[in-house]
Amino acid sequence: MKINETQFSGVIEYIETLRTGSFTAAGEHLGLTGSAVGKSVTRLEKKLGTKLLHRTTRSLTPTPEGQRYFDGWIAILDEIESLEHGVVAGSFQVSGNLNVHLPAAFGRRHVMPVLLELTRKYPKLSLAVAFSEKRINLVDEGVDLVVRIGTLEDDADLIARCLGRQRLVVCASPHYLKRKSAPRLVTELAGHDCIVGGQRSNQPTWLFKRANGEGFTQAIHGRYCFSDGDAMLSAVLDGMGVSQLPTWLINEHLATGALVTVLDEYAGAEMPIHAVWPRSRYLKPRQRVVIDALVEDAAKPTSVYKL
Repeated sequence: MKINETQFSGVIEYIETLRTGSFTAAGEHLGLTGSAVGKSVTRLEKKLGTKLLHRTTRSLTPTPEGQRYFDGWIAILDEIESLEHGVVAGSFQVSGNLNVHLPAAFGRRHVMPVLLELTRKYPKLSLAVAFSEKRINLVDEGVDLVVRIGTLEDDADLIARCLGRQRLVVCASPHYLKRKSAPRLVTELAGHDCIVGGQRSNQPTWLFKRANGEGFTQAIHGRYCFSDGDAMLSAVLDGMGVSQLPTWLINEHLATGALVTVLDEYAGAEMPIHAVWPRSRYLKPRQRVVIDALVEDAAKPTSVYKL
């Protein structure tokens, strides 16, 4: 690819204009007059053949094309900053804001402690963390990293690192099983109040394994649907129904007898857990340290990840 300096003419002036809200403010930041900044942006629009800004006497607002151009350059400049940090003194500096999305219960319990420990180690690292089971588009929403539980779809724009697996068991409270006898066959789940996670569907299913190791799914009756694992756990503990939950969420309650497992002969189904991030030629230092920390945590003998 041929590069020449005219490709960047007007770019910094345009970025500063949007950041500061006016040609005058951008000029003060860049050591130029407001008129000079305005002319640079006009030349940039002419070169691109499209209008980047809506101009009024009171404000400057980006056109849809102008917003995309701004967002694209911000991403490029962030990559340049990461590259420069990566070669300074043969190491890298961890700084800036990391936008992370986590599954709710798992993220709160097992990922947040790792992230908070990193902020203590790197004072210039900032976090923006969202908790959701929703599958988002990382690239479109500007997310640096997600932790996903379940099978991943093929996506050329993403890179994934498997951290481990979670094992699933079907459980209920002794109080619930006094009201309704424990199911002996998976088909008997149709007659039980099942507590399911994620988005409600017309026919939710659970994962099981036969004695020969063959996996299969079983349709169940989802009376309650919660998008948060802790809410599902609370409902099961309260005797509201039976649920299929990961062992990392319920082990302590199994140990005390507050919950008991059923259909153990069909247990053993697992779901993979991945760290996922947008594909990029240069991995941001703040992404790298988080990925490395999650991998290290998953490899510990006491880890909740079932490798």
